[in-house]
Amino acid sequence: MTYFRLRVLRICLALFFIVAGVLHFIFPEQYAGTMPAWIPWHDALVALSGLCEMAGGLGVLRVRTRMAAGIGLILLSLAVLPANIQMLIDAQQTDASWWLLTLLWLRLPLQGLLIFWIARLTRRT
Repeated sequence: MTYFRLRVLRICLALFFIVAGVLHFIFPEQYAGTMPAWIPWHDALVALSGLCEMAGGLGVLRVRTRMAAGIGLILLSLAVLPANIQMLIDAQQTDASWWLLTLLWLRLPLQGLLIFWIARLTRRT
C-alpha cells in the first residue's frame, strides 16, 4: 500500500472515531438507550466511550501513539458489542422494519471488519 493511500485511510479512520465520539455528547440518550440493562452507569460509560473514541481517533494520526490507539480502539470495538446486540434484540421485540433489522444484523459482522481495518492501519510498519 502506498504511503499516500495509507495516510488517507488513517485520516478516514481517525475522522470516523472522532465524529463517533463527538456524537456521544450530542445524543447521549440515544447511546445510553442502546446499552443492556445489566451494564451499570450508562451515562458515565457513554461519556467515557465517547472520550475514548475521540482520543483513539486522534492517536491514530500520530506515529508515536498509533499502535496504542489501535489496541485501544479494538478493545473499545469489542466492548460496545453488547450494545450492538442489544439494539438488535430491542428492534426485534418492537417489530422494527425489515430494513432496520437488516442493517442491525449487518452491523455485527461489520464490527469484525472495522476491527480488521483498525489493526491493519495501526500496526507497526
